[in-house]
Amino acid sequence: MPTITLSIPEELKKDMDESPDINWSEVAREAIRKRVIQLKLFKAIVSKSKLTEKDALELGGKINKSLHERLRREYPGAF
Repeated sequence: MPTITLSIPEELKKDMDESPDINWSEVAREAIRKRVIQLKLFKAIVSKSKLTEKDALELGGKINKSLHERLRREYPGAF
């Protein structure tokens, strides 16, 4: 099995050391595995899409605006 090396902040390492019973290598493997699955799904969806980059950006802007407006209504004092 290939090996990779990760650099993490010292504070994170201290927190991890507080749970020595957890197999952190397996946690990392599973996180990487999930991300690879997400990327494969994303690539499959994108490969079948007829949207241009401009269309996608425009749609994303509309979604962000709509979400922002909804959150402003639901949490009036937060924004």
